Amino acid sequence: MTTIGPATGRTLRVAAQVALNAPSIFNTQPWRWVVEDHAMQLWADRSRQLLVADPDGRLLTVSCGAALHHARVALAVAGHHAQVRPLPDPAEPDLLAEVSLGTDADPRTEDWAAYAAISQRRTDRRAFTGQPVPVAVIQRLIALTEREGAHLAVLRGGEIDDLAILAARAAELQFADPAYRHELAAWTLTAPQSPANGSGVPAETAVSPSPRRVPIREFAQPGGAALDPGDENDGGTLYAVLFTDEDTPSAWLRAGQALSALLLAATAAGLAGSPISDVTEHTLTRERLRHVLAGIGAPQLAVRIGYPPDGTPPASPRRRLGEVVNLSS
Repeated sequence: MTTIGPATGRTLRVAAQVALNAPSIFNTQPWRWVVEDHAMQLWADRSRQLLVADPDGRLLTVSCGAALHHARVALAVAGHHAQVRPLPDPAEPDLLAEVSLGTDADPRTEDWAAYAAISQRRTDRRAFTGQPVPVAVIQRLIALTEREGAHLAVLRGGEIDDLAILAARAAELQFADPAYRHELAAWTLTAPQSPANGSGVPAETAVSPSPRRVPIREFAQPGGAALDPGDENDGGTLYAVLFTDEDTPSAWLRAGQALSALLLAATAAGLAGSPISDVTEHTLTRERLRHVLAGIGAPQLAVRIGYPPDGTPPASPRRRLGEVVNLSS
């Protein structure tokens, strides 16, 4: 990982580089940064929006929020409190946030832990072991989510069964749509003509189809290499829904920052995780997931957290810094 430097424009550029490691829907990395000497702007990159799976750009904005949180962590370990002004210009809906260097502040232990976790985190689609997630870790994940302005509803018993049914239904509805199948293929291929070139979900990070407690989206291409899902049973897996009070772009941005915070904390605790966004990509299943939450908020996505089997999934590709950062003249 790049070494954090002094409080200059270079520090912000490094923060933008660290943010490349953030999770995003289909690994689209749909953001760009405009960096100045003492501030930078986070913009949505609409050329990387999934027009079928994410027509409103909701999950694009969630993805950008995850990148924003990664950048904040990088600035924190550089000794700066990041001052964030979200959605600063109503006339520029793609301008999601402005980040400036705040007062100097000594990094906290949790900042260093999150920063170290950035390079270790992987989206792990394999079945997790039967070892349960400790209660103290669950409580911390909930607290971190609340700190970022979102909520985490931990699912129990029949609620997990409901999530499994919704995940299977979402897959059925999406794969019945030729436009979705085309979009999925475009972002899981690495051919030069594919928009996924330098990003997307390579087959080697997917898992082969297998019975699971909650179905996982099938990314593997026919004939492509894929991870063995393993012989674990997901018995100790924590399933939860990340939700917000409102369903607005600012709420989506907060949800993305909360997603980043909880995934990094889980990684630092020796756990692995993966988002389950397909249950919120179709209107029907998203509304039914809202009912699982008893209508108390707007579900943004589900997540699964658990102890991984032996080995580490390969890293997904990342875009080059020059593709996502513009230097203001």
